[in-house]
Amino acid sequence: MYIRDSKCISPQPTYANGIESENIVAHSGTKYFAIEPKYSNLIPAGQLRRIGKAVRMGIGAGLPLLKSNPTVDGMIIGSANGGLEDCISFLNQIIDYQEGTLTPTNFVQSTPNAVTGYLAITDKNHGYSNTHVQRGLAFENALLDAFLLIEQEQAQSVLVGNIEEISSFNYNIDEKAGFFKEEEVGSSQLIGSNTPGTACGEGATMFIVQASKEEALAEIVDVDQLSHPEEGDISLKLEQFLRRNNLRVSDIDTLFLGYNGDCRTDHYYDTLKGQLGDASVYSYKNLSGEFPTASAFALWMAAEALSGKTIPQEALIQKGSRKINTILIYNHYIGLEHGFILVRKA
Repeated sequence: MYIRDSKCISPQPTYANGIESENIVAHSGTKYFAIEPKYSNLIPAGQLRRIGKAVRMGIGAGLPLLKSNPTVDGMIIGSANGGLEDCISFLNQIIDYQEGTLTPTNFVQSTPNAVTGYLAITDKNHGYSNTHVQRGLAFENALLDAFLLIEQEQAQSVLVGNIEEISSFNYNIDEKAGFFKEEEVGSSQLIGSNTPGTACGEGATMFIVQASKEEALAEIVDVDQLSHPEEGDISLKLEQFLRRNNLRVSDIDTLFLGYNGDCRTDHYYDTLKGQLGDASVYSYKNLSGEFPTASAFALWMAAEALSGKTIPQEALIQKGSRKINTILIYNHYIGLEHGFILVRKA
């Protein structure tokens, strides 16, 4: 399966010109808010005022791809919490209006599948539509869904991506659970801070994936996942994953690891980094923040790198001696759900 095109809205200025070191935005605190583009040429002003942030970002990243790739056969989104802010607003309205007459807007936008629905209506696309909400593995499952469609020849090209927003309700719950830093740590010091907790991020990343390698930016070779691993399971899964694709450890020249500065769970990445000794190692959550589907941002960075773009120095952890050709993306969410994505030059 090949990546033909992509769009990314993130806490970095990635929407228009990719990501470059001179444009990297340094964040402070524990909320890395997305830098949103102007939507005036995509969404009518009357609708824009009523659209929640998650849906807005999903439309902003997805609609330009649909306009430039008009033959898309389906849309698949992965999101753990997309639309949650609108969901809470709707539930609060039930109380405020004493279960009387409610405005439908928040209800309509309160579910993650609102993005694919809006895109399908706007683009008049009657193809396959699905939204995965398996928390930290939602994006990996969206990719697997796209793989199945293309391998079974039910689609030639598919829009696949993620959306996440920083919901105040969800953030407060996670903060009380100890997910975020108690001390002030800037994004440039997040990796290696060696204290409990991380910083929260958000964004929307969309890809056009296709069966043909024509005009492809990169090839997604395989996707795999693991939940609630025990000691040694991650190393075993890596060996099985590489063997399944007829690869050895030495064939991986670049690693994208989801280091997030949380001393309680970063050891998973240290273990994998130790297994692939001389590979170049890059981080991405010091740029995007932590959220369940952050691997979508990592895949976007990997596709940029494989198409010849320069990876920012802020993401470099270990410099290897080989050129970037085969990238392994490894991500986990709070140590429970672990995903692998293998990408290489088209």
